Amino acid sequence: MARALEAYRPLAYIQEPGTLDGGDVLRLGQHIYVGLSGRSNWSAVTQFREIVSKFAYVVHEVPVSGCLHLKSAVTQVSADTLLINPAWISRDAFSGWRLLEIASGEDYAANALLVGEKVIYPTSFPATRGRLEENGIPVVALDISELQKAEGAVTCCSLIFHHEV
Repeated sequence: MARALEAYRPLAYIQEPGTLDGGDVLRLGQHIYVGLSGRSNWSAVTQFREIVSKFAYVVHEVPVSGCLHLKSAVTQVSADTLLINPAWISRDAFSGWRLLEIASGEDYAANALLVGEKVIYPTSFPATRGRLEENGIPVVALDISELQKAEGAVTCCSLIFHHEV
């Protein structure tokens, strides 16, 4: 992956003992939220903060519990809205954002991928999908059941970036 990306972006690396999983990193404008989970630690947050500060990003740590990483618990679904499972993270970390809670019984439903103005979303969470659509959020539904068997989701199985030629 690094070889593919180095043609488009300068790369920086987290050094041991730091560990940082991409699923724990959520960029919302100039703010970057980093989940403190079993896959990302304080050492990585400190290093990451130093790396991105020169680009005027502000880094916020968010304790995560009950799930694999931050984007299992919260993702952006529109310009002003986050989809959230409040059982796994605190709503307080995202003050100023409109928070749309997942439907009861769909614990893993907060992992959505905003691309442009549409949300790529798993077909396996119909009640939460209904909430998204009722709130005017356009959804492109995909069957990702095979990825979900290995704890995969739309955010961790995608890399979206802008490249101008």
